[in-house]
Amino acid sequence: MLQMRPNCERCDRDLPPGSGDARICSFECTFCAPCTEELKGVCPNCGGGFAPRPTRVGAALEKYPASTKRVLAKS
Repeated sequence: MLQMRPNCERCDRDLPPGSGDARICSFECTFCAPCTEELKGVCPNCGGGFAPRPTRVGAALEKYPASTKRVLAKS
């Protein structure tokens, strides 16, 4: 189950569970689309690539709520 982190780990921009702007790597590091472009598609935490994060809405979001824990990448 994806954690659906609530923010970009680089700029701290809000990324709600229905946002199509979130990008994740295989370790669920989460960034906004503009930051992944600036990072040239390479995760600064693990070196992996990014893919659009699936959205979670409606009954699925109610049953499996998104995380509220904000994560920031270590500089």
